[in-house]
Amino acid sequence: MGSGRGERCFALYKIKEAVFTERQKFELTSFHLHIFAMAAMLFDHLWATVIPGSDWLTCIGRLAFPIFAFLTAEGFFKTKNLKKYAARLFVFALISEIPFNLMIGSRLFYPVHQNVLWTFLIGIGLMKINEQVKDKKTVLRLLTALGTVILGLVLGIISFADYNAAGVLTVLVFYFFHEKKWWNLIAQIICLWYINTEMISGFYYPLNIFGAEIELLRQSFALFALVPIWLYGGKQGFYNKAVKAAYYWFYPVHMLILCMIREIIV
Repeated sequence: MGSGRGERCFALYKIKEAVFTERQKFELTSFHLHIFAMAAMLFDHLWATVIPGSDWLTCIGRLAFPIFAFLTAEGFFKTKNLKKYAARLFVFALISEIPFNLMIGSRLFYPVHQNVLWTFLIGIGLMKINEQVKDKKTVLRLLTALGTVILGLVLGIISFADYNAAGVLTVLVFYFFHEKKWWNLIAQIICLWYINTEMISGFYYPLNIFGAEIELLRQSFALFALVPIWLYGGKQGFYNKAVKAAYYWFYPVHMLILCMIREIIV
């Protein structure tokens, strides 16, 4: 009797311990990352359209692109049908072009700057090339990786896609250093630091800290996107057809609404 009671108590203790551990474990899902990135993008585009001068909005907005780039790589790995995934992005890249042109260039046709979905499509194509040699010899894989990086630089520039070469390389960073290993996390930090401070650069904020004058690069805020990315646990989270539609329609619709508001208040 004593032994049986002891076994039951031990089993109950393990169940309680497992439940407690699960509750204590904090992880973000794909749903959380999408909502966070969409909110950051909205802040950035508010700054670009109807609330200019509020730089805190665009500083938060810097976090949007790296998260979306990560989600593009994550979608590449987890999609059941890559062709359909790419086709949806292509359709919404076309749909988003006019709203993007209106927001960026205040005109229907603005060929020198294309929306960010084209950047992600280029990234998907380059990831596919790398996947085709993943079972080949190491030398071939390395040469292919180097080749796609160079090709990404070229395509990012000549396509005029948003974030151009730096954007395409950001997608590839999350492809090459995808697994949650400490060396991958370090590589992400180094690569995103170089991409956002050397390749993109941009506006600096002068700061005085304890008498020392320093300059804070606005684009460097993009590195903080790694925090929610690292908290991502690999789960999809809340998801249905309406959520899926919202992920895709948010981009063109919110830009169009902001452009309409700008026309009214200007």
